[in-house]
Amino acid sequence: MKVNSFFRKGYYRLQGMKIGKGTVIPKLYTTWPHQVAIGNNCILEQNIYFKYDGIWKEGFSIEIADDVFIGSGCEFNCSGKIVIGKDTLIASGSRFIDHNHGTSVENLMRNQPSASGEIKIEEDVWIGCNVVVLKGVLVGKGAVVAAGSVVTKSVPSYEIWAGVPAKKIGDRK
Repeated sequence: MKVNSFFRKGYYRLQGMKIGKGTVIPKLYTTWPHQVAIGNNCILEQNIYFKYDGIWKEGFSIEIADDVFIGSGCEFNCSGKIVIGKDTLIASGSRFIDHNHGTSVENLMRNQPSASGEIKIEEDVWIGCNVVVLKGVLVGKGAVVAAGSVVTKSVPSYEIWAGVPAKKIGDRK
């Protein structure tokens, strides 16, 4: 595994991806590797999808800080910016989508421009399995989002949220 990760790191770095020391790169998928920055000592499981949904541009659109865990099958679908803070845990199957389609009846859905809003997950956050975080959401420091939740609005620091749509169910003490 470490040999494969060594070659994957080299391959993705040649394409512009930033990968920190101590981070092991498993089999993953990405549309524009140069849009992804991954910090030091991150643990990534297999089949993560980093999708930048736009044309080529400089700079990073998906930023993962140091000491982050990302479970298998997660998706980062970005047309603007997604930022994940240090020491965050993201369980398997979670999705981060920073844009959506318009809903005007004047045009076909597929032809409508998308609206986007930055997603920011601050440090020391725990995102449970199969959580969906939508555009414009800020999840505050130390917050917890329960498995299966759909987060449509910002979560204050140290609160526990759950449900569809997610709402506050408690506080971290």
